Amino acid sequence: MTNLFQPFDLAGLQLRNRIVMAPMTRARAVDTIPNDLTVRYYSQRAGAGLIISEGAPVSIEGCGYLFNPGLYTQEQVAGWRRVTDAVHAEGGRIFAQLWHVGRVSHVSIQEGGKAPVSCMAKAGENAWAFGRDEDGEAKTMPASPPRALETEEVARITQDFVRAARAAIDAGFDGVELHGANGYLFEQFVNGALNERKDRYGGSIENRLRFMLETLDAISAEIGSSRVGVRVSPFGRLYGMEAYADEADTWVALAAEFEKRKLAYVHLSDQLTIGAEKMPAGFAHAFRKTYTGTLIAAGGFTRETAERALEAGDLDLIAFGRPFIANPDLVERMRQDRPINSADRATWYGDSGERGYTDYPTWEEEKGRQHA
Repeated sequence: MTNLFQPFDLAGLQLRNRIVMAPMTRARAVDTIPNDLTVRYYSQRAGAGLIISEGAPVSIEGCGYLFNPGLYTQEQVAGWRRVTDAVHAEGGRIFAQLWHVGRVSHVSIQEGGKAPVSCMAKAGENAWAFGRDEDGEAKTMPASPPRALETEEVARITQDFVRAARAAIDAGFDGVELHGANGYLFEQFVNGALNERKDRYGGSIENRLRFMLETLDAISAEIGSSRVGVRVSPFGRLYGMEAYADEADTWVALAAEFEKRKLAYVHLSDQLTIGAEKMPAGFAHAFRKTYTGTLIAAGGFTRETAERALEAGDLDLIAFGRPFIANPDLVERMRQDRPINSADRATWYGDSGERGYTDYPTWEEEKGRQHA
């Protein structure tokens, strides 16, 4: 009987269970370099079969939030090497999520105060960045209006991802995940309501998928497709992603392209837990029938619902996000049917040091405090 705690072969990488720690922005790297707290945070959670890191921007241009650890300088690579070494020392596996936010950024973060970039010069509704105000104070603010990328610039961004992928492998990551979800740059190109470009990257489904697929192919050529995963959020509505006529066809077409590429996995981000629209009936079946490789999904799973999804054969691995924040030993807590703690939302993000980051106790530590 398939269950969460069985080992899994991920394209030759042996995972000790089918539980994935989902990528979660925590914004604790004050100077964009992983620090001692970053090392501790990830090593505490190495009981997951696979950890997917928080989004690591591939360039300054790709940043939308202060205090995110990147993968575009040697200092960042050295910082991440300490993280991966610590995770591996605990028997864990870890992929780096490679990230470009596109238009979900602010001029205060961009080099020289330049405008963020996107497929179109159109701002996203309800798109927020974490930048600096006129007094230099860090704060959440509406994303700045973007400019449209020129056709020849798209290849430059693909190369930023290739360099970041190589840097990730040099930093000791077991692989990389291309962040194509949640209203960021790749989804901005995929979305037929937003992308009205007249060049080879706009219009038809084939053209709108081209940027993501070219980037996946370039990364795969650099580090091998078995080390490359991708995250997408079909029917996601974050940051102004609107519905469009051929939406279901677009995502099924993308599934077919993933099937051709023999990737390590495809990771579905189900945004129902953060207010997105529900996928239409039959879509999940059509996607799964088209893409038959390793499939991960995240989106409010419990142990019980995760076990049912594995039993049904709908998914191969189950990603948990928020439960990992307050439960560094989440895998063991679920295995032993122990209580799952809730995280303090006020400390999810930002430069608050170890509070709400590395100070959550394991079950054994909780018991020790109770008996002290």
